[in-house]
Amino acid sequence: MDYVAGMDWQQAVSLLIVAATAGVFLWTRFRRRQFRFERDTHCGCSSPSQAAPQRSIVFHARKGERPQIILKSQ
Repeated sequence: MDYVAGMDWQQAVSLLIVAATAGVFLWTRFRRRQFRFERDTHCGCSSPSQAAPQRSIVFHARKGERPQIILKSQ
């Protein structure tokens, strides 16, 4: 207990911040999650085999050249 009595205000505040952060992490870890229809019932979600093809957009531009926009299907 001598350590706690010998702390200055900066050490006490930093210890309080660490304790509060640990408390928030533990509270979010063990609290009950809210019900979400999409996540909990999987209704309206397509199966992975029926997923739409993935597309990506690539922007290509260099100084003095015309910019290009390329659509890639995966």
